[in-house]
Amino acid sequence: MSTDWWRGAAIYQVYPRSFCDANGDGTGDLAGVRTRLAYLAGLGVDALWFTPWYPSPMADGGYDVADYRAIDPLFGDLAEAEALISDAAAVGIRIIIDVVPNHVSDQHAWFQAALAAGPGSPERERFWFRAGRGEDGELPPNGWVSEFGGPAWSRVVGPDGTPEQWYLHLFAPGQPDLNWGHPDVIEDHEQTLRFWFDRGVAGIRIDSAALVAKDERLPEVPGTPLPGEHPYVDREDLQDIYRSWRQIAESYGPDRVLIGELWLPDAERFARFLRPGVLHSAFNFDYMSSPWDAKALRASIEQTLAVHDGVGAPATWVLSNHDVTRPVTRYGREDTAFAFDTKRFGTPTDLELGARRARAAALLAMALPGAYYLFQGEELGLPEADIPVERIEDPMHARSGGVDPGRDGCRVPFPWSGTEPPYGFSPRPVDTWLPQPAGWGDRTAAAQAGDPGSMLALYRTALRLRRDVPELGAGHDEARFHWLDLGADVIAFGRGERFVCVSNLSGAPVDLPRAVRLHLSSAPLVDGQLPVDATAWLDLG
Repeated sequence: MSTDWWRGAAIYQVYPRSFCDANGDGTGDLAGVRTRLAYLAGLGVDALWFTPWYPSPMADGGYDVADYRAIDPLFGDLAEAEALISDAAAVGIRIIIDVVPNHVSDQHAWFQAALAAGPGSPERERFWFRAGRGEDGELPPNGWVSEFGGPAWSRVVGPDGTPEQWYLHLFAPGQPDLNWGHPDVIEDHEQTLRFWFDRGVAGIRIDSAALVAKDERLPEVPGTPLPGEHPYVDREDLQDIYRSWRQIAESYGPDRVLIGELWLPDAERFARFLRPGVLHSAFNFDYMSSPWDAKALRASIEQTLAVHDGVGAPATWVLSNHDVTRPVTRYGREDTAFAFDTKRFGTPTDLELGARRARAAALLAMALPGAYYLFQGEELGLPEADIPVERIEDPMHARSGGVDPGRDGCRVPFPWSGTEPPYGFSPRPVDTWLPQPAGWGDRTAAAQAGDPGSMLALYRTALRLRRDVPELGAGHDEARFHWLDLGADVIAFGRGERFVCVSNLSGAPVDLPRAVRLHLSSAPLVDGQLPVDATAWLDLG
């Protein structure tokens, strides 16, 4: 694969706690991933992105990191990670890891030292410790709200039980924010990048990349902050941080990549992170969050391509991840868009409709110019699982006062084989860390492997074609993408002279352009027409 492999790669997200359990304790591990590399190579992916595998109390699914340069014993050890990187490379798969620069775990050595050292100490300067407001400091230093709901501040209690300073956490209380104005924070993260690049990782995915830098005055958030003037979102300081990281990545060769998680509604501000010398790539959340609607999707595609073309960066296309309601469930609902603040228990869904649309959506996304990301289980068409309230671990549930079901429903352990839990996830019957639903026997990888009409078969064929058809992936000439007019509710485009993708989001079957070959369709054609909620790939010859 070329040094700019990431421009058109198919990248598979592994949530290690839920992918495959080799030692039988009910939790996925790196040894389990190693046993499934043949499956992943056969699926046709180019790289694996791992959510955090570091030591962690798991207050937020591993995004509360206690040590960036070690492996959590739940998943194995450093030797196991190195073996995984090597084994994956042997079958043509690169490894991308998650780095979480905004915060650490409250069990991190730095934070424990800060607690022990007390107010005014140098140890506390690595974080955002402040006195409270009010007569006795009983109120938080400001009104910032946590991304998980509730205040973004927690108060420390001294050794004698007396309340003292508050510390900032834009996420859970177990995730204190780092002060990126402190040289120790900068140096430690640069050492972390080198540590993992030295071990052969191909890339770094940067969690919450737009939130890392803060206005040191910690002012209140304005009602309508102007772009670049928010006290902790999209600060100008970020550009220098990531330029420094880019230099480190490039020192290891042109094939190393930095990928940002950037939830920014302003397309131009988003694009600034993808200018030459900053990040290589970033997730396309606008497209992922769009409803199953031709006008909305086309608008998102047009904006995405224009913004990325303006800075010479590749687009990315994402349908789901470890934070997002699975497409089969979401596309079967009345509201097919995604937003965190609309997640509620008991939302009705039509899984048959959702599966049909999810198949069509996958082919649409895979045909677009750029990189394609898929979350483990997406290729099996897994729906969102209903987790009993008493088993929910996601802090978003508790912080919402029990209103939000949280993100655990998409994080359920992967069903590999068999008719009953744990569906081959573990080598013996065991209570997995999150419960798997009954009735998933026909959704397992083994059950779908022999079914040419299965979601797994669709993904395998589509991912193979992305490699074999010259126009797909990054494409031999991205500028040759062009729209075709087949109706307002049909998304149709060509890539080069021969390849055409048609997605029918209308209320009736549609005629297809005359072609010499049907590469693939998400549903069988009916009398030569493409049915509703279906996508076809054509070769015009």
